[in-house]
Amino acid sequence: MPYPLSIKLPEASKEEDCDNDSAHRRFSISSTPGGLGSRLQLPSRPVSLTDEEAALHELGYGPNLSLTPSFSTSRVERLLRERQLRRSNSLYNLESRENRPIKQPGDDAAAGGASGVGRGGADGRRARAEEGPVTGIKFESTGALSAKHVREKQRLLVVANRLPVSATRKGESSWALELSAGGLVSALLGVRQFETRWIGWPGVNVQDDKGQKSLSSALEEKGFIPVFLDEETVDQYYNGYCNNVLWPLFHYIGLQQEDRLAATRSLQSQFSAYKRANRLFAEVVLSQYQDGDVVWCHDYHLMFLPKFLKEANSRMKLGWFLHTPFPSSEIYRTLPLRSELLKAVLTADLIGFHTYDYARHFVSACTRILGLEGTPEGVEDQGKLTRVAAFPIGIDSERFIKALETDMVRSHIQKLRGRFAGRKVMLGVDRLDMIKGIPQKLLAFEKFLEESPEWQDKVLLVQIAVPTRTDVHEYQRLTSQVHEIVGRINGRFGTLGTVPIHHLDRSLEFHELCALYAITDVLLVTSLRDGMNLVSYEYVACQNTKKGVLILSEFAGAAQSLGAGAILINPWNISEVAASIEDALTMKEVERKERHRHNFMHVTTHTAQVWADTFVSELNDTIVEAELRTLRIPPWLPLEKAVEKFQESKNRLLILGFNATMTAQVEAPGRRGPDQIKEMKLRLHAGLKDAFNVLCMDPKTTMVILSGSERSVLDEGEWMTTMPEHLNMDWVESVQLVFDYFCERTPRSYVEARETSLVWNYKYADVEFGRVQARDMLQHLWTGPISNAAVDVVQGSKSVEVRPVGVSKGAAIDRILLEIVHSRHMTTPIDYVLCIGHFLSKDEDIYTFFEPELPFERDICGNGKTLEPKLPFDRRIGTKGCERILAKNSNKVGVTRSKIFPLLSPERNGSHSKSDDRKFSEGPSDEESGKWEGSSVLDLKGENYFSCAVGRKRSLARYSLGSSEEVVGFLKAITKIYTEVPPGLIH
Repeated sequence: MPYPLSIKLPEASKEEDCDNDSAHRRFSISSTPGGLGSRLQLPSRPVSLTDEEAALHELGYGPNLSLTPSFSTSRVERLLRERQLRRSNSLYNLESRENRPIKQPGDDAAAGGASGVGRGGADGRRARAEEGPVTGIKFESTGALSAKHVREKQRLLVVANRLPVSATRKGESSWALELSAGGLVSALLGVRQFETRWIGWPGVNVQDDKGQKSLSSALEEKGFIPVFLDEETVDQYYNGYCNNVLWPLFHYIGLQQEDRLAATRSLQSQFSAYKRANRLFAEVVLSQYQDGDVVWCHDYHLMFLPKFLKEANSRMKLGWFLHTPFPSSEIYRTLPLRSELLKAVLTADLIGFHTYDYARHFVSACTRILGLEGTPEGVEDQGKLTRVAAFPIGIDSERFIKALETDMVRSHIQKLRGRFAGRKVMLGVDRLDMIKGIPQKLLAFEKFLEESPEWQDKVLLVQIAVPTRTDVHEYQRLTSQVHEIVGRINGRFGTLGTVPIHHLDRSLEFHELCALYAITDVLLVTSLRDGMNLVSYEYVACQNTKKGVLILSEFAGAAQSLGAGAILINPWNISEVAASIEDALTMKEVERKERHRHNFMHVTTHTAQVWADTFVSELNDTIVEAELRTLRIPPWLPLEKAVEKFQESKNRLLILGFNATMTAQVEAPGRRGPDQIKEMKLRLHAGLKDAFNVLCMDPKTTMVILSGSERSVLDEGEWMTTMPEHLNMDWVESVQLVFDYFCERTPRSYVEARETSLVWNYKYADVEFGRVQARDMLQHLWTGPISNAAVDVVQGSKSVEVRPVGVSKGAAIDRILLEIVHSRHMTTPIDYVLCIGHFLSKDEDIYTFFEPELPFERDICGNGKTLEPKLPFDRRIGTKGCERILAKNSNKVGVTRSKIFPLLSPERNGSHSKSDDRKFSEGPSDEESGKWEGSSVLDLKGENYFSCAVGRKRSLARYSLGSSEEVVGFLKAITKIYTEVPPGLIH
């Protein structure tokens, strides 16, 4: 589905005030040109299909566009429609403006892309940019659609560490700009569907205002927006934290072992500079941002940028893409301040990686380090889903294919063929970097020549090694090592007329590189760890005539894309690489053609433009999907209003959860994981006792505390069980044996025995291992101990609970209300309800239970059968027996019966309730029931109902509070009215 369509809503459509007390909230979508709405105001109930269709109709999606009329279709189906629409040649025609940003393929000013992905530097082949903006390419309609349906170009803000230009100052206010090549630059050269603005550091230190203004002006003419960084920040942020900490770690190079305390202080200073630089980037992005823009952040240099941007504008469409590998969680967890980086990146709407392996490693790190829930879609944090997916990057293949047809490239091809006549040509194009495996490549070539003397004068290796970071000692040592190996091999196998290795420590012009690709028989890529490696793509694009062989390291991201046609190798296995060289040189033509056909098809269809189109399309769809499927974010509880309504009411009901609502907060363990010992010892918050004493003295205020924990865990007092009597608990002993068995097999897991259920919890165990154990446990339970028992088995996020059928918090509410009415001889209907808790998502029906005017379908008899027709629940106390209610068949349905609830989370079932420290009777007598026949228990208006989630970002509750500390502060604010206002004025 083409979400980048320009959509305008009527001006009268406005967002609803968060404080609106209406029981039914309005459903509306606000949208801006360039994409679907960035905010969706949801009601307090799940959105129905009718609501979705109405929203789509309001947005202008209809049969004229041949779009699926409902979002109930799968995300994949919508994206397939978008993909087909993009590929339809009849829809749009690309045309260039007079001033194009870059010369056409084949011009000597154009640049290649072999200088590498993810380093953000200006090293490598360079090209000059012509006059005119980078965004000077537009869409023109071919008439296939009416004018109103023509896709408008969406603004795309590309934010990367470096602008793809090199700036040289020619005078006080004059600058010369030269386009720089790199993996990201090479990929985005072919992206013309969006109106693109590139934001980044220009690569020069400009301190004077005049110089900054003149450089900004020169860059803006090309579509570039500079971020100026001072020299110290660049040194600590880029050279320090980015290149000395993050880049090595992401490429599986461990952190350096420091032997001085000053080194650890230096790391802290670098991290501070990293955050400071990211904030400067955020300020520039916000200055350029317009409603409807898509912001695309790139690479490990800007991991904090999504956080800063979302803090400033939560409605911003924001994606983050990593061009390097992401290491396994065991490697990443060695990074100091690891959690801060993960949390910052997770604020993005969509996170992209080159391969599924990198995405899987990222999700695993979030699961193991942050304790969040990993799903097939991404990472979930309290209802907010951040999508994580793989988007293999591509190149502008047409640019290379057309370049081969130019006279300049053809002329160079003839020169190279004459020079290398009679010999097979092998090629390596790499940055001179530790991860590129150049020494391994050379050693494998040496072994091949040693084992195959017949090839010594029939093959040569051309190695292009683009220098990088020449001022760093490790790179200087690598350069010396490579030169030493090359000299040894040439001295051993060379002659006066020929040498087996031609080594160049420099970059090539674009036409030279294309010609070299075209005449090469074998490309040898031996990366030890590489995000993607676009050199292999460029080689395949230039090989449609010769159909050479690609030898590709399995540690390069491109191996997952080009593995079908390439010879995959382990570069650490020198013998295997040497044998692969021989296989490539002697491969039959039929096999070469077939391998090339697979790779060429992939390179020409999975281009840079498809990559960018797919990412932005997924980003648009992710936002729409999130707004439609996730619950709204509750606003903060309006304390003054809640206290005011409490004071005005005549009969109040306060319902509080226990864990994380009334319990004292566990002292944060700093940068370590959760402290199991401290967290398992629940303690009532010390500030609550005084507040409870005051509230419980008021005869017109009833307090109910809900908890699924054992009585021994709760505070002292007389507690009642709100579950049905005479439950069959014969299954407990056999289930306990199973739980104990898995507890022994799963370190740090434990069993919690509750009065009406058993829970096996693996919250503190290894999450992935715990899930495997949970699956094994469930299979064993269903086929053994509980195969014939009347129990429910509920699998939580990190727990498994077994409980009798019908035991839930939702089922307890009816019984609690009944007991309150009869134990307190209540004659005045309840006109104020406050419900506060840290309930899990499956327990949140307790919030909607009291929502005024919302219909409730009742399980009248508690046996799974409902009355026909289904009757709305009006919250009135009925007679004692189910038979009497069925006989009357009236709308006065009693709250003594259970309501239909879904299975609940294991932490919240088998509830206990406590009310004013009084022990309730077993139930009302028939005489008492008769008094309440048809009388109203609740007389609750929307403005007098306050449901509040504690410590949850997404909830069905109307409002939210951050922690138990804020709950205590709110209750203390209520108790103040008893001392500040004369008793006679409190209803």
